[in-house]
Amino acid sequence: MLGSVSTLPQQPQRPAADGHMVVCGDDALARRLAVELRYVYGERVTLLLPPGRDPRRPELPLTQRGRAVTLFGRMSAAMSRSGTPAPAGTGDGDTDAGVQAVRILEAAEPSDEAFEEAGVDRAAALALVYDDDERNIRAALTARRLNPRVRLVIRLYNRKLGQHLETLLDQAAAVALPGLDTTAPDTSTTVLSDADTAAPALAATALTGSSKVIQAEGLLLRAVERTPPRRGEVTDTGLCTLALLSSTTHDPAGAEGSESSGAEGPQLLPDHRAVAAATGRGTVVLEAIREAAPTGPAPRMRGRNVPLSQIFSRRLRWSALGVAAAVLALAVASTLTTGDNPLHATYVTLLDLFAMGDPAIGDTAARQIIQLLSGMAGLMLLPLLVAGVLEAFGSLRTASSLRRPPRGLTGHVVLLGLGKIGTRVLVRLRELGIPVVCVEDDPNARGIPVARRLHVPVVLGDVTQEGVLEAAKIERARALLALTSADTTNLEAVLYARSVKPDLRVALRLFDDEFATAVYRTLRTAHPHALTRSRSVSHLAAPAFAGAMMGRQILGAIPVERKVMLFAAIEVAGHPQLEGRTVEQAFRAGAWRVLALDATPPEDRHRDLTTAAPTSPDRPSGLVWDLHPGYVLRAEDRVVIAATRRGLAELLRRRGSMTYC
Repeated sequence: MLGSVSTLPQQPQRPAADGHMVVCGDDALARRLAVELRYVYGERVTLLLPPGRDPRRPELPLTQRGRAVTLFGRMSAAMSRSGTPAPAGTGDGDTDAGVQAVRILEAAEPSDEAFEEAGVDRAAALALVYDDDERNIRAALTARRLNPRVRLVIRLYNRKLGQHLETLLDQAAAVALPGLDTTAPDTSTTVLSDADTAAPALAATALTGSSKVIQAEGLLLRAVERTPPRRGEVTDTGLCTLALLSSTTHDPAGAEGSESSGAEGPQLLPDHRAVAAATGRGTVVLEAIREAAPTGPAPRMRGRNVPLSQIFSRRLRWSALGVAAAVLALAVASTLTTGDNPLHATYVTLLDLFAMGDPAIGDTAARQIIQLLSGMAGLMLLPLLVAGVLEAFGSLRTASSLRRPPRGLTGHVVLLGLGKIGTRVLVRLRELGIPVVCVEDDPNARGIPVARRLHVPVVLGDVTQEGVLEAAKIERARALLALTSADTTNLEAVLYARSVKPDLRVALRLFDDEFATAVYRTLRTAHPHALTRSRSVSHLAAPAFAGAMMGRQILGAIPVERKVMLFAAIEVAGHPQLEGRTVEQAFRAGAWRVLALDATPPEDRHRDLTTAAPTSPDRPSGLVWDLHPGYVLRAEDRVVIAATRRGLAELLRRRGSMTYC
């Protein structure tokens, strides 16, 4: 069934104009992305949703169709409070313009009819952000057939499949339209994962002062959150200061609660004057930028290829050593008493040990005594061999099953929820070498095989039941990450954990910003000396998806309290804010900052930022990090920038509708 969702006020649904954006999805990310494109980038958006869903919460039925606009009003209001102005024509009193911009349709499946109604054949970009990979792939193939020029942004959890799909869809566009440059950002296919985008930020919340690492497209950026310095203390400012936090020496928690918090929030991309004046405030500093090394496998807490010392117990190893010493002593005694060759004496001793030799009847007394002692050693060896086999079998069986938390475990992170997000966060924490204990109530959850492969302890049970968090050693943990898809479950787990350990550092996944504000303020009042963080996966991922729809390469995003800072690679050409200006002049406080320059000639550049091999010794290649402030940016340059959502929207906002031949 395909139909338009009525809005407040009632407006007739007009056909989509050329060059608009289409977003198809079934969860919070689709709503966030539509709001991001409309209220940050000023684009005309058509949102395609499954029928009968509440736009605020995917799992609730839509009882009042007009409530669809409530989501956009609340989100846009939160953006305005966080410093992101709505574009012209979307303020109060101009509801008609806002309604025309966000056109909401319903369709059970992204079929040809649904795409035709949404105007995909005339769209500039299409985002497919369903929670099902298979549905996104089918829809992408259909959309590429209907419009070979459309810019596709696809949400896939399977990263390897995503790489192949990008190549396939770009090849399909090139075949349909010979001469089409599929490497251009306006016609390319981009596959993103909300789990991969949000996982580094969620993992970083579990660590005080931890590094926030972005590794994408051959580039690695590391930003470090630093606590406010004490009086007289001098701290390293790194390459540049990315943000001033709301936390101070007198208020270590700061205004972390939410975007709509009334307290003074963080200041992104401050200028030198603001940094010098902000004494006693925490900072986020860009510590390093370099080419990313190939990622190795995540370290295991205990893997299948474990050493023998972890398969056989210490008691069993000492027993085996004792038997070996007895055999050696008997072989030496046989050599000394009989004058036999040492090698032959050892062989005869082993035959006696395993009761395979002839009785020493008629031999000397010494030979007979040695044979008796060898037989006794053989009797001791038999149970030792049986115990070794049973213990090895039990160890290998345990290695392939879920582990229980060790008794002496301390300083670990308790991870609640092993869905798509929790699984990515688990892998990220293990890559950082952080001990983890997982809690999951579904034995068939997506992350259970990953936890088994990494040999991470898992507690199976409902976290709301008494004793489950105690089994995860919550009283000795350093942090709790509550990452289930249910806000109430995450909150209940945090409240119970705080009752067990009041100073526990917690980070909980919450979608609703007003709810996050209330939770933060309550927890901060009850536990003023404990650190509390709330994160929304859709809030972290939506800017990256929106930037990809605008046709630019978004490298990643880092959270700064409940705001987001983006890193992007853009071409200078066509941007008067950059072209012809020096690096110092191009810097706009609170909007964007040039971090690096791609020195590779345009004809040798890759689509990503991996270093191309220089064609000649006198032609540079790669990224230049230490740019001189007086360097003048040219049209052919490609730069890496750090930007706020507001700043990136200003840089990438299109001057008009895109036309097609």
